[in-house]
Amino acid sequence: MAEQPKTKQINARAAAANILYQVVDQGQSLSQMLPRVLPQVVPRDHALVKELCFGVLRWLPRFEAVLQQLMDKPLKGKIRNGHFLLMVGLYQLFYMRVPAHAAVSETVSATSQLKLHSLKKLVNGVLRNAERQREQLEPQLTANDGLQYCHPSWITKRIKAAYPQHWRDILDANNQHAPMWIRVNALQGQRDSYQAQLSELEIASQASNIALQALCLEKAQAVHKLPNFAEGAASVQDGAAQMAASLLDAQAGERVLDACAAPGGKTCHILELQPQLSELVAVDTEQTRLNRVTENLDRIGLKATLHCADASKPEQWNTQPFDRILLDAPCSATGVIRRHPDIKWLRRESDIAELVKLQKEILSALWHQLKPGGTLLYATCSVLPDENSQQIAAFLQQTDDAELIAINPDETPEQPGWQLLPGDNNMDGFYYARLRKSVS
Repeated sequence: MAEQPKTKQINARAAAANILYQVVDQGQSLSQMLPRVLPQVVPRDHALVKELCFGVLRWLPRFEAVLQQLMDKPLKGKIRNGHFLLMVGLYQLFYMRVPAHAAVSETVSATSQLKLHSLKKLVNGVLRNAERQREQLEPQLTANDGLQYCHPSWITKRIKAAYPQHWRDILDANNQHAPMWIRVNALQGQRDSYQAQLSELEIASQASNIALQALCLEKAQAVHKLPNFAEGAASVQDGAAQMAASLLDAQAGERVLDACAAPGGKTCHILELQPQLSELVAVDTEQTRLNRVTENLDRIGLKATLHCADASKPEQWNTQPFDRILLDAPCSATGVIRRHPDIKWLRRESDIAELVKLQKEILSALWHQLKPGGTLLYATCSVLPDENSQQIAAFLQQTDDAELIAINPDETPEQPGWQLLPGDNNMDGFYYARLRKSVS
């Protein structure tokens, strides 16, 4: 049998530059680009590629400012990748422990793999100047709010308006490295015993005091290092996202819907907490994303009914009412920027009104699929009131048979729900509101 041609391997810096070009200039998501490009990089450099991409995206305006000072004109057209390669070099110089000479030489060598031979001297010169002028450049990197917090002005403005006392903390939290949270499978064991197993492997963790199956690892680990991960003993899921299943509180014999379910973490958690449901239905619009739900269910050994369908048109795929519904609504994802820094540069302010409209459509449609006396849990990973408290307040005002079931004692129909902000309890930003459908 003839040997299969090997994929040509590329330098980690070249790979990062390619990914950043696709994300920033071409509008591709980082979570889509990384799996496409990483196979072209030797496995030992995968973490480096991720660090370079995440770092540049976190502090993008700062690197733009530096390049404006050090270059006569920006790189465009066929040599545009060089712009992002320079940013990769600057991130190493300003934020990593890579020795300056290695950062410069490795970044310069990447020009060959990017077929940017004509830029070799330019890349070398710009990076060496940046290193020489570092003391003068660094104070300028935080000269104004745009450079200090590195968010587009529209996001900063909205967060300032919504959280006048805390906006700086939120923006700061968005720029931190996200911790690795895991969810211990309640069907297979107790959190304390799993934490002890981790400790035996010298994997330190902290138990959450609000998410009862959640452990936050002090240092991220490859999942194969987690005890019995392949057998479903644990799953990777942020602590804030783990609150969904406990707040839904599904009971034995009930029929439950997980709308907008991919990648399936909440689907699995609902079944782990209540394995005696009559049926759990999981819906998502994209088959590739729904495949992730299947993979997670199979690994843990759980069963659900899956539909690749539009949650706003349940009449096309559902014929029986549900006792409980989890609506993890499409949203701006402004609460998970620390995990997806590309959100800052891909999301547009005009998206918010469209998302609010879509959320309203799905919420209204699914409400008609809920039994009288049933519970709907509305969730987003957003921090914007338009998508959260304002959305639910409007729904309560317009829906006669909807009542608020408070999660926190200070909730009112005018200010409903529970807003977790990024960094609260070291968790992502999340919003939850719990509604009950009146019996009569």
